[in-house]
Parts: sequence; C-alpha cells; structure tokens
Amino acid sequence: MKRFMTICALAFAAIMTAMPVMAQEANEKGYYPIPYTFIGVQGGVQNTLNNNYNNWKTFTPTAALSIGHFFSPKVGVRANFNGIWNKEAASSVISPETRYYNFNYLTSNIDVMENLCAAFGIKETYPVNVYLIGGVGLYHAWNNDEAKGLYENNPCYTINNPYSLKRNAFNGRVGLQIEANLCKNVAFNIEGTYNLHVGDNKRFARDNQEIILLAGLTFKFGYRKVHAEVVEPEPEPIYETVVDTTWYDDVTYNDVKKDGNIDKRIFYALCESDINADEPQIKEVAEFLKEVENGEVVITAYADKGTGNPRLNMQYSKDRALKTKKALIANGVDEKMIKTTEWKGDTVQPYENDNDKNRVCIITGHGVYVQKEKVVTRKFKTSERKVRVN
Repeated sequence: MKRFMTICALAFAAIMTAMPVMAQEANEKGYYPIPYTFIGVQGGVQNTLNNNYNNWKTFTPTAALSIGHFFSPKVGVRANFNGIWNKEAASSVISPETRYYNFNYLTSNIDVMENLCAAFGIKETYPVNVYLIGGVGLYHAWNNDEAKGLYENNPCYTINNPYSLKRNAFNGRVGLQIEANLCKNVAFNIEGTYNLHVGDNKRFARDNQEIILLAGLTFKFGYRKVHAEVVEPEPEPIYETVVDTTWYDDVTYNDVKKDGNIDKRIFYALCESDINADEPQIKEVAEFLKEVENGEVVITAYADKGTGNPRLNMQYSKDRALKTKKALIANGVDEKMIKTTEWKGDTVQPYENDNDKNRVCIITGHGVYVQKEKVVTRKFKTSERKVRVN
C-alpha cells in the first residue's frame, strides 16, 4: 500500500511540473473544451472499514470504469462501475488467524461532478481541474462462501438471517478527483471517495463503509474544432462623382399696366334727382378709382325733353350731377379724380328712341391697372454625389 501511494504521489508531482507545457500545447490545438464525452479507466485500492480487524491488512486492489459527459465547464455526470475484489474479517468471536475472507463486489453509481476550478474561476478550461463528486447507486456482492463458512462453523455466533451467495445494498458516495490534462484528449486523475452501503449486504444486515483510492486516465471525445474565421480585407473603396439634374418651374410675377375704363348709368323717375350713397353703380365707380392709377371720371346728367320745360329740366340735370358727385365723395373718392361735373338739361338726348331713359346721369372714366402677371420659366439645378463602384 505504501509503495502504491508513493508511486501515485511521484506521478502527480511529474504532471504538475509539466503542466505549463501541456497547457500551451492544448491551447495551440484550437478547440472548444465544452461540451465533451469521456471514458475513464482507473485502478487502485479499497478498504471496508471495520472495528473487528486491522484495516491495514485488508486493503485489496480495485478497478473502475466511468462513462460520462460534461454539459458545461462546471457540471458533468458519469456512470461509474467500481469493484471486483474485496477482503474483510469476521466478528471478533472468530480467531484472528481464520477471521479473514475474500468476496467479490460491484458498485454501479450515477455521480454528479462539479468542477471547483470553473465554479470559482473565470475561464472555461484549466490545465488542472478539481472535481467534487457525489452520487447514489447499487452495491452488489457475490462469492460469499468463505464468509458463510466462517459463521456457520463457529458455534459461538448465531445468524438470524442465513447468508445467500448474493447481497445488495444502496450506495451513497462523496469524494474528490484531481485531474491533470496530458493533452487535448487525455488526462491523468487521482480520486478518493467515501462510500456508504445502506441495507442488506454481503455479510451482515447492517450498514458499512468503504474508502476507495484510485488513479487512472480519462479519454475525452467530441471536442469541436475552432475554425479561425478568415476575414478578407475590404478593398479600398472607389467612388465616382455623379451629377444629378433636377428640372423645375421658376415662377415670378411681373407688374403689367393695362388701361381700364368704366361706364355707369343711373336712371331716375320723373321729377327725381336724389341718389343714395349705397347705390351699386356709385360703389362700383368708387372701387374702380381706388384700384387704378391716374384714374378720373366725368359726370354728365340729363333730363328728358318729353316732360317739363327747358328751365326745370336744366335744374333737374344739375341736381342729379351734383348729388352724384357728392355720393362718390361719400364713398371715399378724391374730388380731384372727378375731372368734370356737368349737366345738359334736355338740350342733349342720349337716348333718342326712348324718352324716359334720358332722365339719366352717366359716369364715365378711365385709369391704368397694375396687374401681377405670372411668368413661368423652366430652369434646372445640379447636385453632385459620391457613389461607391466596388
């Protein structure tokens, strides 16, 4: 046992010394370390703890096979099969020379493995990993004939439950594994676990405990290669200048002077000369004079020859002319724009064929209109822009 422990210690020291080189090699390989599947093979020693004998005399070789998978840098699961050989001693009532016996066993466990380095670190992979192990499974023992013979042939010991060739128990496990990466796919490990068998087992109807020390290799599969992304350098951009032409209508307004004329006639009933300032013809003349330049009007009033007499008719026409002038001024017409105010009586008849229409006041005038005339000119404008051509 001492020799085995010495060999394990020397091997682990050698692995730790070469760790920087192995870590550099693993990094140069270029791969994603997680997830991966692994197979582990281990060999070592085990001892079933018992107060009835010297435990140093009952160490036996043992072996283990594991198949597992790491889902993340922190957590993995394995199915672990451990056992084959075991050795114990019977009760102290049996003599020390004959109490030791051999049997076979197999422990099948489902273990959870937590990587303590990744749990408290910041990287995905380390050259050395420390795994906390915990799991449950089934303990099975067989070839117990030596144990049965010892108890059955000893008159000082009574067995209530006769032994059979096969015994089963539930197994609980906690432990620690230290793993050192030899290369990308292979790692060396040392593992120590404490196992508790609960229930009927190979010897007694009671619980018992085992300490197992193992060393072995882990073979890892399923790494994904890191393919370095080749980024083609972008070519130097080449631009060309494009000239855009936009056509549009340029609208302006010019002042255009035009001659304007007005001719309004106000007819009267017999013997009438009054006129209202709100008379539509009066307002139209007033608006015309406000809108034109150099506007002026002539007011000429008449009377019909068919009624009255020349003296009365002259007075009627005069009243009509003066009252029309007054109405225009009342509508805001500058008196200077009224060039002439005259009255003809019945000496002139503007309507020779209609006597009644000659009772009239005629307002004629002219002026210059200034109008805005729309001028549309077709024009264009250009703009430059850069366009990439590669």
